[in-house]
Amino acid sequence: MKRAKEVPVTTLQPKRRRRVPTDPLAVVNAKSDEDFVRDHVQPSDGWTTWKHPKTQEVYDVALKRSAALSAAELDACFDLIVRTSSEAYRASAAGWRPEAKRAEMQSVDLRYVLVKDRQGDLRAFTSMMPTHEEGEPVVYCYEIHLEDELHGTGLARLLMGMLESVARHTPPITKVMLTCYTSNTRARAFYSKLGFETDALSPQERRLRRGVVFVPDYLIMSLRVRCDNAEEALDSSGTKLTN
Repeated sequence: MKRAKEVPVTTLQPKRRRRVPTDPLAVVNAKSDEDFVRDHVQPSDGWTTWKHPKTQEVYDVALKRSAALSAAELDACFDLIVRTSSEAYRASAAGWRPEAKRAEMQSVDLRYVLVKDRQGDLRAFTSMMPTHEEGEPVVYCYEIHLEDELHGTGLARLLMGMLESVARHTPPITKVMLTCYTSNTRARAFYSKLGFETDALSPQERRLRRGVVFVPDYLIMSLRVRCDNAEEALDSSGTKLTN
C-alpha cells in the first residue's frame, strides 16, 4: 500500500495591522488650551497682561479654543468684526454673510487670543488655526481686530508675534498665512512691515473673454519662519522626538 505523503502543517500568524500615521497638526489641535500655550505659544512670563504704552491702562490677555468662548465673548468678537471689517466684506465679490462668518468663528480647531480691559470688555482679539493649505502645514490667521484706541500701540504686533511663535514651535509648520483685502492698504502695509509677502497660493490677475481682466479683491500673504526645533518631529502622542 502506497504511503500517503505527509503534508507539512503551517501555523497562520495573525496579520499585523498597519499603523495609520497620525497627522501631527491634529494632535496639536486636540491639546488643551493650557498645553497649547505651554508647548506652542511659549510666551514670556506675565503674558496674561498687557499695558497700554500711553495710558498705562492694563489689559487682560487670554487664549481660548472656540468651544471655550462664552456666548458673550463670541458676540463681542463678532461685533468687533462688524465694526472694523463688514464694509470691506460688503464691497468684496463674496459679500458680507454674517451667518457664515459666525459659523466659521466656531470652527472646532480655532484658538482665540482675547484682550479685555479691566471692566471685562473685549478690546481686541486674534484667532488662529494650525491647518493645511493646499497640503502645506501653516498657522492660519483667521482674524485680527482692534478697537481704534489700540492701533499704533504695538498690540497688533504682539498678537501676530504669538502666531509666529506657534509656527516656530510646531514642526512641521514653517509659515504663518492670512488673507487680506487689496483695498485694506493699512493692513497690507502692516503685514509687509512684519515680513509678510504675497504667497504663491494668492489668486492672480487673469484675462477673461473679450479682453476683460479679472483682478482679485484679496490676496493671500505669508511669513516664513525658522522652526526653533527643525530637527524635531511630533510622534502620534504629540511628544517631540529628537534625532
